Amino acid sequence: MTTRTVTITLLFSFLFYLIPQANAGDFHGLLIPKTDEGDTQLIGYFDLRDRESFVQITHTNSNLSTIHVQFFDVSNNCNENNFFDSYTGNDTHVYNLRDIVSNDGNPSGVVLPDNAYGIVAFTYSDEQPPDMIGNLRILDANGYEYRTNLAGTRDEVFFDIAGGILTFNFNAASGVIFSDIVGIPIDRIPGEIVAANITDVWTSFDVDIYDLNEVPFSCRDVVFSCVNEDNPLLEQLLEETGSNVASFEYGINNAIPHSKGAELLCPGNTISEGFVRLDHDNFNPASINDFVLFIGLNNGNGRGSFDSEWSQGGLNISTSIEG
Repeated sequence: MTTRTVTITLLFSFLFYLIPQANAGDFHGLLIPKTDEGDTQLIGYFDLRDRESFVQITHTNSNLSTIHVQFFDVSNNCNENNFFDSYTGNDTHVYNLRDIVSNDGNPSGVVLPDNAYGIVAFTYSDEQPPDMIGNLRILDANGYEYRTNLAGTRDEVFFDIAGGILTFNFNAASGVIFSDIVGIPIDRIPGEIVAANITDVWTSFDVDIYDLNEVPFSCRDVVFSCVNEDNPLLEQLLEETGSNVASFEYGINNAIPHSKGAELLCPGNTISEGFVRLDHDNFNPASINDFVLFIGLNNGNGRGSFDSEWSQGGLNISTSIEG
């Protein structure tokens, strides 16, 4: 079930607002991809850590087309694997990331290791109208699912480094105890995305959490990149960004930590109901175009929700799907 209204009552769902604020003469900023429209390029997330991941891609026009499929494995130093897949007109294919076969049913040549997780991207490698749509589904061994649309890079919202703000709300209703806050900065070049050079492709935010009484709790600066604590370039990235933490994924706080034990946006904070405010702080303007944010909540058992932003008429709302 998809929620696209300003008021969301779906269990575990929450709004995700993007508020672009630009200063006159300041044009240094990211682009925030949106979902729910056809596109020439789609970005998503996969996870094989006691999870199964599936991505469905549909080529909705009548032309023959070739799609460049890319995978960046955070657990293997953001290593990239890729292949090209052929689609006929009005063609649909589901990729099981545990056993990746091409659209014609043959082996793709890409084998992701157990416990791989990271970025998946699909780009038309030939001239096509923006007619590709897609969605992702992640099934956890504990019984809950994350499902949402892939993010597209065609129609985006400019996100100024001076005053750009992302917010999302959260609560522990119905037993929510874990979170997955996944941030994907990317560079786009013709026919593909670039993410593996983590010392170039990154973005940072200053984090605050507000409780229900509108009282702010100051947290810390965090960096999003295709990196984990085992990446040999982590220390170089921290030095480059002037931060003490960088990750591909975060938990919210001590009340709702990360489902796989990753770093927290706000360590020491125990607010279980409120909202997170991410103030856009810094990035490498020469090596990054876009930033995608996925937000997951789950109860560690049978229920979860996963959101990704989309925008319309200046107001940016999440697409929320419960599983």
